[in-house]
Amino acid sequence: MVEKIRWGVLGNAKIAREKVIPAMQKGERSVVVAMASRDTAKAEPVCAALGIERLHGRYEALLADPNVDAIYNPLPNDLHVPWSIRAAEAGKHVLCEKPIGLSTNEALDLIAARDRNGVKIGEAFMARTHPQWLRTKELVESGAIGELRLMTCVFSYFNRDAANIRNQVSAGGGALMDIGCYPVTLSRMIFGGEPVRVVSSVERDPEFGTDRLTSAILDYAQGQCVFSCSTQLNPYQRVIVFGSKGRVEIEIPFNALPDRPMRILVEPGGIVEEMPVCDQYTIQGNLFSKAIQEDGVVPVPLEEALANMKVIERIFSGQ
Repeated sequence: MVEKIRWGVLGNAKIAREKVIPAMQKGERSVVVAMASRDTAKAEPVCAALGIERLHGRYEALLADPNVDAIYNPLPNDLHVPWSIRAAEAGKHVLCEKPIGLSTNEALDLIAARDRNGVKIGEAFMARTHPQWLRTKELVESGAIGELRLMTCVFSYFNRDAANIRNQVSAGGGALMDIGCYPVTLSRMIFGGEPVRVVSSVERDPEFGTDRLTSAILDYAQGQCVFSCSTQLNPYQRVIVFGSKGRVEIEIPFNALPDRPMRILVEPGGIVEEMPVCDQYTIQGNLFSKAIQEDGVVPVPLEEALANMKVIERIFSGQ
């Protein structure tokens, strides 16, 4: 049996306690052994329910824990790079939630910290390693839908809670940073390169100042990705990849469910392919842990995160 990488979690974020930690606890190569929370009263029952051995009342204490090999960082966007750098300086490997930071400069700072300290650091884009996306890329590259021409995407939810970090400019909130980053990274994955031109429209909430509706055309050498993302629309997500002779439609492209097969529709033929039941967060944890154990490449390296941030900045600037 492979010895598992021991993970610690910074904070008691919803995504951590509801999705990532339960999934990593099922991993063949990962186990979450510690958490740090400034509100231990709230975190104690979470640790008990999720089988986490140790709870630290300070983030610094978690980074100093000698029985933790790697850190998962699901803190607000503005804290991604500062605390990931501190974790690297403590000799810990880091899986950091998306987006990697607030700017390309922050991403470059994190790359420098990784190289300076000799640790593994990656961005937590779990969808990139889900079988439905790997199969979609395989279909495109095989020519099953002809020549790749277009990828369309809508991703939305409704949230006007002023206290929520997704509605706070200072915390790196807004639609593009929270969910628009998904079509950016996945279109780059499917098209296999960087957009040569970016056209965008950004509408901001008059009260919060965050972008509540952002639409963009990413013009690649082979075709275009056209997407809209919003924090104030009916919840919805769908991706369609079009070729000259067919298409692939991904039913639940981003928040893939862990307890049932995910489906993609392949044309021509009207074929519905069912993916094996899996948890994309378990896959992510296993692959990252394997990269640590075998000194391999993490699923989404910081160079990839930097390239994604460059496109996000181009969308905000309309160029």
